[in-house]
Amino acid sequence: MSLVRISHYLALCGVASRRQASRLIESGTVTINQQRANHSDRVDSSTLLNICVNGQSVSAPQQKQYWLYHKPVGIDCRLLINDPNSLLHLLPASPRLYPAGRLDKNSRGLLLLTNDGELTQRLMHPDFHHSKTYVVQVDKPLTAEFLNDMAQGVSYAEVQTRPCAITLVNSTTFEIVLTQGLNRQIRRMCQALGFKVIDLLRTKLMAVCLDDLPEKTMRPVSAAELLILQQLS
Repeated sequence: MSLVRISHYLALCGVASRRQASRLIESGTVTINQQRANHSDRVDSSTLLNICVNGQSVSAPQQKQYWLYHKPVGIDCRLLINDPNSLLHLLPASPRLYPAGRLDKNSRGLLLLTNDGELTQRLMHPDFHHSKTYVVQVDKPLTAEFLNDMAQGVSYAEVQTRPCAITLVNSTTFEIVLTQGLNRQIRRMCQALGFKVIDLLRTKLMAVCLDDLPEKTMRPVSAAELLILQQLS
């Protein structure tokens, strides 16, 4: 492996996405041979270096793994060891997997779990506009005005959401396809229009589907699905 920036190397090792690794470096929690790492540092797996994050040694890059997980309500996607509800406690000890994108604690559905930091970076980067599909139930009957406003984009706080595709499922349920991933976006869009989300289920990441994967279980990503995910511009 040629020399790469330390943030890139940490992503290859499955520690975090490149963006998250940059934050770790900025916070001073990454060291190389007991010296604080800098963003400009370059390393490779053939060099005998002691690289640590929060005092824990970083293993050399492992074979990439890709899994789909059906997250239930109540599981927090933040990997916090002191949180009994953290997804961290449901993941294997090795290889270290982490979610490529999040679902809030009260939402459920499809998560991609991987140790491929490069793929995670591309999936999460806002410039790529990758689609994610959700089925959403709200607290009262839907109106044509609500569906139209959601499709055109909603303003809340200092945010203007992008236009999106929306389809009526039944009187209180709709399907929505987003191409951005703002924090609690669907809930905040609905709230801005006077509706409260009762249930939120992510069913697709691009063309990769949750299908009949049971809740609280995970399965390997198929070769065809991986090809879809890797064909990112």
